[in-house]
Amino acid sequence: MARHEGGCQCGAVRYAVDVELDNLITCNCSRCGKLGSVLAFAPASAFELKQGQDALTEFRFNTHRISHLFCRTCGIQSFGRGVGPDGAETAAINVRCLDDVDVFALEPRKFDGKSR
Repeated sequence: MARHEGGCQCGAVRYAVDVELDNLITCNCSRCGKLGSVLAFAPASAFELKQGQDALTEFRFNTHRISHLFCRTCGIQSFGRGVGPDGAETAAINVRCLDDVDVFALEPRKFDGKSR
């Protein structure tokens, strides 16, 4: 696993995560489609929120299974928390918010969340 650091635009939210960037998705659901997120998933144990817990605001929709977290100052959704298909706690990382990643060099697969 590669270690990456990232966060929101204003810097209030910062985190580190051990995640591979070889199984990325873009989703066309009502939220992701508007945000333009490129998502990577990591076990919750591989995610460390370094600062900004008090700066986070939560939004839940549809099945309410995913905690979409965004910075209350700049509005950026740099990560979320949820439960994977196997029942394990998961962190959903917006790869666009990782410091050291060229998102244009990646090839995410398309996920049809709109039809689910």
